[in-house]
Amino acid sequence: MPPLVLKVAPWLMLVASNIFMTFAWYGHLKHKSLALPVAILSSWLIALPEYMLAVPANRIGSGMYSTAQLKTGQEAITLIVFTLFSYFYLGEAIKWTTLVGFGLIVCGAAMVFFFR
Repeated sequence: MPPLVLKVAPWLMLVASNIFMTFAWYGHLKHKSLALPVAILSSWLIALPEYMLAVPANRIGSGMYSTAQLKTGQEAITLIVFTLFSYFYLGEAIKWTTLVGFGLIVCGAAMVFFFR
């Protein structure tokens, strides 16, 4: 694969992976009338594509990034995806305290990426 693909592909795959996983973990909260076993089974079915994206993303990314960078990047992606999901899908307001807290986590992520 070309170097640019090796740099970018893991992050795009992790974004897609996180979208699936966020729906698997939190999507059922919008449908609380569903029986819990149905919610669990639905979550498992949604999680399968997540793993099919996350595992190769980390495998491809490990050639270009450290494991700490991959995990830190994945967590930063998770926060962004989760914030957008809770606002647009669940209709929850984004509080300034949440943004400040996530901002501090992003500062920590920057430490892992830029001060190795």
